[in-house]
Amino acid sequence: MPSAPRLDDTAACAKLIADRLGPHLCVAAPLGLGKPHGLLNALYRLTVADPARSLTLYTALSLTRPQPRPGLEQRFLAPFLERHFGADYEDPEYALAESRHALPDNVAVHEFYLQSGALLRAPRAQRDYISQNYTHVARDLAAQDLNLLVQLVARRETAQGVRYSLSCNPDLTLDFLAQRARAGKPRPLCVAVVHPDLPYLSGHAEVAEDFFDLELAPAHSPRLFALPRPAVDVTEYALGLHASALVKDGGCLQIGIGALSDALVRGLLLRQQDNAAWRDGLRALDGESPTLALARRIGGLEPFEAGLYGASEMVMDGFMHLARAGILKRRSWDNLALERAAVAGRLNPATPGGHWLRGAFFLGSRELYAWLDATEAADPDAIDMCPVSNVNQLYGDHQSLAALQRRGARFFNTCMMATLLGAAVSDGLEDGAVVSGVGGQYNFVAMAHELDDGRSILLLRSTRREGGQVQTNIRWNYGHTTIPRHLRDVVVTEYGAADLRGKSDSECIEAMLSICDARFLDALAAEAKAHGKLAAGFRIPEAWRRHRPEHLHEALAPLRRGGMLPTFPFGSDFDETEQQLLPALGWLKEQGATWRGRLALAKAFVRPGEPVAGEAAALERMQLAAGKGIADRLQRRLVLAALRHAQST
Repeated sequence: MPSAPRLDDTAACAKLIADRLGPHLCVAAPLGLGKPHGLLNALYRLTVADPARSLTLYTALSLTRPQPRPGLEQRFLAPFLERHFGADYEDPEYALAESRHALPDNVAVHEFYLQSGALLRAPRAQRDYISQNYTHVARDLAAQDLNLLVQLVARRETAQGVRYSLSCNPDLTLDFLAQRARAGKPRPLCVAVVHPDLPYLSGHAEVAEDFFDLELAPAHSPRLFALPRPAVDVTEYALGLHASALVKDGGCLQIGIGALSDALVRGLLLRQQDNAAWRDGLRALDGESPTLALARRIGGLEPFEAGLYGASEMVMDGFMHLARAGILKRRSWDNLALERAAVAGRLNPATPGGHWLRGAFFLGSRELYAWLDATEAADPDAIDMCPVSNVNQLYGDHQSLAALQRRGARFFNTCMMATLLGAAVSDGLEDGAVVSGVGGQYNFVAMAHELDDGRSILLLRSTRREGGQVQTNIRWNYGHTTIPRHLRDVVVTEYGAADLRGKSDSECIEAMLSICDARFLDALAAEAKAHGKLAAGFRIPEAWRRHRPEHLHEALAPLRRGGMLPTFPFGSDFDETEQQLLPALGWLKEQGATWRGRLALAKAFVRPGEPVAGEAAALERMQLAAGKGIADRLQRRLVLAALRHAQST
C-alpha cells in the first residue's frame, strides 16, 4: 500500500482538510497528550474566520498551561511556565476561549473528562459536557457523524515500510474505528501528526502505514506537555502509607495521578526498600488498629517477592519508579505478545517474557516519556499500550485472560467526598457543576467486585479548606454521587482504612467514622443517629479522638527527619529558590481568605526587617529585590513576611 501523503505545513494541512471535507467539520481527537494542538488550532482559526463554517470537537482532558492571576501569582508562575513548557508551547485555543466565555457560536466542544476544576465556571463547557464511562465513549462516538480523526503519533521507517505508533493514546482510536466499522459507517479521514519526541511503543499501539490517510510532520514541534511533579504533604503521606499496606504481593495494581498517588508509590517503595522504617511509620500512625488487621488480611506487611503486574488506564510516573525498584515485574502473556515474541525469536521458556504493564494512555513528566522510550528499546514486550476496552473491563474475548492477569487486583482511585453510607463523590457537585468526569473510575470499581480477590480502594483526604475554614469531606449525605453505596468497598483517609464491603449500614457508618477527622466525629455520629442508622447507645472510642493533624505530624516526624518523606519525593521541576517560595506563597493565599488571616498578615507586614541571603534570592526571583513603586514595596513586604513564617513552621 502507498504511504499516506505527507505535509510539513500545518496551515496548509488544515486548508487541505477543510477543502476535502467541506465547511462542517466533526472531529475526534484523543484525550490528554495525544491531541495535536497546532493542527486543531489551525482548524479552529479557519472556522472562527468564516461564520459559514462549523467545527464540532469530541475529546477529553484538554491540557492547558495554568493561567496565573495578576500580582504575586503572575510573578511566580510566569517564568516557571516559560521554562517548563517552552516559550513556543501552544495551548488549545478552543479551551482558552471556553475558559474566557468566548467560544464562538459555530464551534462546539464536547468533552467527557475536563481538566480538574478548570471549567467549573465555563457555561458552554458545562452545558456541552458528556457524562460517560471511559469504556462507553467509543460506542457513543461511533454513533456521531464524525468525518475527521486527528492524533499525535510517533513514526518509524522499517524494512517493511513506514509504521506509526499511537503511543500515548491507543485508548479510544482503535475501539472507535472498530465500532464504526461494525456499524457499517464510513471511516473518517484519519490524520497523523508526527511528533519527534513521542515514544514509539509497539504492540497494540503500532499500526501499519495505510492506517492514516494523511501525515503532517511539522518542521518544528513544541515540547510535549509535561505535568509538573507535585509536592506531597504529611496528610498525603499518612494516607499513602495506609494504602501501601493493602497491596498484595503477586497482585495487580491500578493507580491514578497526583499527590495522593505519589504518596502511595512512595509508601510502596518504603515497604520494599526500608521495611522496618515503613512498619514503624504504620505503627506510629495506627498502633494495632483495624487498618493493620485489614492489611494482614487483604494486603501485606512484607517486601514484594513475586512483584506486581500493572493494569491501569493511565500510565504515569509512579509505574516507572516501581519498575526501577523491582516491584513492578510480574509478567503476563497475551496472544499478541506471544505472536510478536515468536516472530522476533524471543519466545524462550527459560527467558521471562510478556508484559508487566498494560495501559490505555500515558501522561506525566519528561522523565517518564524518556523512560518509556528506553524501555521499549531494551524490552519491547514489557509495556503494552492498548485499547481502553482491554484495560478497564473484563468483558469480551479476553475476559478469562484478563481475570488471570488481574489476580489480587488493587484498584486505587481518588475521590473528593464520601458519605457515611459509603457512596463516593469524585467528578461533580450537587448543583450539577462538573469538576472533572467519571472517566474510568466506575469501570474499575465495578471490575473489583467482579474479580474473586479484587478490591476497589478509594483515597480521600478527610478534610479540605473552604473559605478559610476546615470542612469535612466525609458527609452524612450529598446531592451527587459518582460511586453508589451499593458498590462500597474500601475507603482510605490519612487516619486509616475502612472496609465497607458486605457491611450493614450501621457497620459501614462506624467504619467511616473511624477514619474521620476528630473535629467532626460528634456531629456526624449525631446526624447518623438522628436518621436512625446508628444505635442511640453508640459511643465514639477514645482512640478515634486522636485523629487530628497534629497526631499525624508527631507520628511521622521520625520518618521525615530521616529524609524518607521529602516534600518532593520524585524530584521537582521547581528550583531551590522556587521551592522556598512555594509554602510562603501558599500561606499568603490561605491567610488572605479570612479576616483573621488578613489580620495576621497585617501584623507580620509591619515587622519585615531586612532580607538575609536566602530571602534576598527569593525576592530577586519574584522581581521584588528593589521596590519600584508602592505596589511593589507592599508585595515585597508581604513576601518577606511569608518567607519568615514558612521558615518558622
